[in-house]
Amino acid sequence: MAPLMWLVIVLPLAGAAIMLLGGKRTDAWGHLLGCATVLMSFGWGLWLFAGMLQRAAPDRVLHETLFTWVPMATLNVDFGLQLDALSVCFVLLITSVGALIHLYSIGYMRDDPARRRFFGNLNLFVAAMLLLVMADNYLGLYLGWEGVGLASYLLIGFWSDRPAAATAAKKAFIVNRVGDVGLALAMMMMFANLGNLSYAGVFGQLASASQHTLTLIDLALLLAACGKSAQVPLQSWLGDAMEGPTPVSALIHAATMVTAGVYLIVRSGPVFDAAPIARTAVVIVGAVTLLFGAIVGCAKDDIKKALAASTMSQIGYMVLAAGVGPAGYAVAIMHLLTHGFFKAGLFLGAGSVMHGMDDETDMRRYGGLRRAMPITFATFGLGYLAIIGAPPLAGFYSKDAIIETAFAAGGIRGALLGTAALLGAGLTAFYMTRVMVMTFFGQPRWRPDSHPHESPVVMTVPMMVLALGSLGAGAALAVGGTLQRWLQPVTDANHSAELAPPGPGWALTGITLTIVALGVAVGYRSYGARPVSTAASEWVSILVVAARRDLFGDSVNEAAFMRPGQRLSRHLVDVERLRIDAAVEGIARLVGGGSTQIRRAQTGFARSYALAIFLGATMLLLSMVVGKLA
Repeated sequence: MAPLMWLVIVLPLAGAAIMLLGGKRTDAWGHLLGCATVLMSFGWGLWLFAGMLQRAAPDRVLHETLFTWVPMATLNVDFGLQLDALSVCFVLLITSVGALIHLYSIGYMRDDPARRRFFGNLNLFVAAMLLLVMADNYLGLYLGWEGVGLASYLLIGFWSDRPAAATAAKKAFIVNRVGDVGLALAMMMMFANLGNLSYAGVFGQLASASQHTLTLIDLALLLAACGKSAQVPLQSWLGDAMEGPTPVSALIHAATMVTAGVYLIVRSGPVFDAAPIARTAVVIVGAVTLLFGAIVGCAKDDIKKALAASTMSQIGYMVLAAGVGPAGYAVAIMHLLTHGFFKAGLFLGAGSVMHGMDDETDMRRYGGLRRAMPITFATFGLGYLAIIGAPPLAGFYSKDAIIETAFAAGGIRGALLGTAALLGAGLTAFYMTRVMVMTFFGQPRWRPDSHPHESPVVMTVPMMVLALGSLGAGAALAVGGTLQRWLQPVTDANHSAELAPPGPGWALTGITLTIVALGVAVGYRSYGARPVSTAASEWVSILVVAARRDLFGDSVNEAAFMRPGQRLSRHLVDVERLRIDAAVEGIARLVGGGSTQIRRAQTGFARSYALAIFLGATMLLLSMVVGKLA
């Protein structure tokens, strides 16, 4: 048992409790406490990681049982923690990137009167995500899963006085509840059919379940992953979530919430491996979403929403890789880790631009900012090169590995998945070039009252650290198969030897880089070689209109779910009012009317009762006489 594993979670949780319950007394130093707790959690995670490195690969699993949580005859669940090769990757990503975002927030939220509450919610977010990835059973994961949902609601709607922010928070909460139902149903089916909720217990009983049951469990888990990771068809909340403060966007998109779905799929790998139909559903969701997000990102003028669409697309890459099976698990996690660095850097860079441009988010009002904000330009530029896959930056190693894994699936399936991944790479290069050019190049298109300036050191230093991760994280994880070997006890990476892309690897890399270069060229030609309009759309087509409206995702949800749900609700109300309520009220009226009539017989006058007795006795005597005579 690892000593004090729970400290990794309790440190930020304690910070959240102190700041949220301490009230205004913590206003002066709450933000410093929030940063300190996450930094200490990162340090403790590093210490545990160092201890794991001293162990042989099969022994790199640390357990800690805190107490018995559900003591029942048929279901016994301990509140236990597990740190293994997979969960420690998430612990280090969450705490390191989370700490940098906390530091950045000191400057970004400096003038906000509710800064202490903001940091308390950030700490709660980090603690919930750490519980999610460190739990050793699905019930503990579910607790962290719901904690992340609560924290995201509080942070997205942090500026609740803004109607758009309040609406976005409710939308994220409701859409995620749909996914949460999937996770709850999956746990119910696990208990009913496998008799357990611990990872070891579930995986050990898979042989006793039918293929049909395992497929249903996997599809329910996939629904949960779609909700948290904003995958089609539960993607609609992600763009609206940009109404929250920019550090929240960085934390949600890079280190916490949207990575939870990928973690769930990879952690549940043995269950998915036992149900090929469900794995096919996973790769379809991933392929559709990576193209969906990329197309939407091509038409967004709001810098944060363009990056949000990018996150949707990049998570789609990860889900696609995870759906391929054991050969893709390590590749999916590699892209998740590299994405954590460059996407956090891009969002913090966007926040820095907004900070210097009086909270302006419309890229049509930017232009030429590289001279006014050189540090932001340099760090954002490294993130841009990393996400499009320019060698030797991080995305070059991780995204190319996913493209190779997609093609290696073989046959028509592999060709379709690989083509989708290649097309996504070209679209990524286009829309990210669009963002880069519209923001930092060309002539200034600022409003007359704008005075762009570089952000303070407390904001630029975290951006520089993340830029270093964008530069070198891919090589550190990929060269020599470092991450693949590390994850092997969890993901069974030996299966990767069974899959190889068609043709030599350098040929596919060359094709990928060519497509990326074409995307960059088209993006520069469209937005760098000609003036950018500050009013209407630069170019109009049916596809652009659809992309600007998120490919009608909200319209589809309204038509498929909201309006039928409203009609069903109205129908049920009518049934209740006209039939159920009418029947109940009719019985009540019958009883009431009968009672009223019976009550009239009770007059309270002795003479009336005496007359009734006399009449009754007379009738009785008459009946006796008649009987005698008969």
